[in-house]
Amino acid sequence: MSRDLESKVRLNNGVEMPQLGMGVWKSNNKTAAQSVEWALNDGYRAIDTAKQYGNEAGVGEGLKKGLADNGLKREDVFLTTKVFNGDQGYDSTLEAFEGQLKRLQTPYVDLLLIHWPVNGKYKETWRTLEKIYHEGKARAIGVSNFNIRRLRDLMKHFSVKPAVNQMEFHPLEQEADIKEYCDLNDIKLEAWSPLGGGEALGNPLVKKLAEKYGKSTAQIILRWDMQRGIISIPKSAHEKYIQANADIFDFELDDDDIRLINSLNVDKRSIWYGDFRWNGNPDAPVDTVDQWDD
Repeated sequence: MSRDLESKVRLNNGVEMPQLGMGVWKSNNKTAAQSVEWALNDGYRAIDTAKQYGNEAGVGEGLKKGLADNGLKREDVFLTTKVFNGDQGYDSTLEAFEGQLKRLQTPYVDLLLIHWPVNGKYKETWRTLEKIYHEGKARAIGVSNFNIRRLRDLMKHFSVKPAVNQMEFHPLEQEADIKEYCDLNDIKLEAWSPLGGGEALGNPLVKKLAEKYGKSTAQIILRWDMQRGIISIPKSAHEKYIQANADIFDFELDDDDIRLINSLNVDKRSIWYGDFRWNGNPDAPVDTVDQWDD
């Protein structure tokens, strides 16, 4: 197995971030703790969570154990979390963030993101993130699920530019306009749901390329991310898949094959603004932190 998990991208404030990490969405605290420990044992140095996932405490335990197991220091791991929609606003974000640090068992995070651009609140939330950033409690700040209009809004009113925009990104949803805007403005695009679920993994073209390169369909998609400069955080609760997702540094996709995967885009988001009450949908459920039977 050939790995280069030290491969990093430089954010617009000079901070270096691993290009491949591990996500823990839809994992309970027990599973998240075990997955983080496995990931650190297997060479990963970036972990992504969020308050909404309900597993920050598990990530904190896994981080503590994984650091000890591998003789690592806290600064050896790039840790990301996100502001919960229900916490947005200036004072509420500050208060909630202190609780997030306690659950994560860390005095700082490497990247703090606004999870969604809640109407009427995201600018006040960004003002809070700037304060947290200037106090050194977040090494970089950014956003998630921001369209171009909302990105422009932040950059018009604030001095600190988002370092990252984390978006749903996979072969069937490539966010072409947003990626172009981020590239032009030195904002790194990071992929959530990078494997696109069963539909992308089972795509005939991706399966054909997997046969050509002797790799899995997941490895083909993650390699495509790497070569397009995308930061990627695939999620798995199984050690063999955590290991396999890192086995993407011993081959390169041909330019023609990159273009073939690019052609699969159908702008198929799994969730977007209209699915939330904060964007005016009265039938949407109220945002809650995921609760798991641990």
